[in-house]
Amino acid sequence: MDLAEALDKAVAALKAPLEPTDREQGWTDDLRREIQEEISVNRSALRRHGHGLAKHLRPRLDEWMAHEGVQPGRLHDVVMNAQTHITAPHTH
Repeated sequence: MDLAEALDKAVAALKAPLEPTDREQGWTDDLRREIQEEISVNRSALRRHGHGLAKHLRPRLDEWMAHEGVQPGRLHDVVMNAQTHITAPHTH
């Protein structure tokens, strides 16, 4: 999975309504929307300015989720995958 795919997957997962297990893992509708928006902004910036911009983006979605008490699970995994792809070195 490349950077664009990872970000698209995360945005799509976060646009969908929360499942009961997501709520049990600490997700709220507001948190879901806020993190989806953050990933969308990064995705838009990368599309406009190219993958070279990724080295300047330092998303701290992991810290944000930890602060909010989000537990590992489906959405946590997709968000962490997006963060990993944003912060990974890019040669495009």
